[in-house]
Amino acid sequence: MPESTLRPARRNWKLPARLTPVAFAFFMSGIMAFLMCLVITATNRGLSDGYLSAVLDAYGLAMPVAFLCVMGVRPIVMHLVRLTVRS
Repeated sequence: MPESTLRPARRNWKLPARLTPVAFAFFMSGIMAFLMCLVITATNRGLSDGYLSAVLDAYGLAMPVAFLCVMGVRPIVMHLVRLTVRS
């Protein structure tokens, strides 16, 4: 199948541009929550048996909380950025 016929189908899965802040918050919170769970679990429990399971358990709570926090503080952060960065 020629690549040109596949290209339009690929674009259909993308979110509308107006959801950019939500997509950003989702990916940022997901990555940051996972990295923090890795570090905090290692600090509290060490790298012993069950480490990855404990990380995933913590992540189950941390990801939704982080997402809500990122969505909540986004307007404040955007205002601070406008105050500190030349346009």
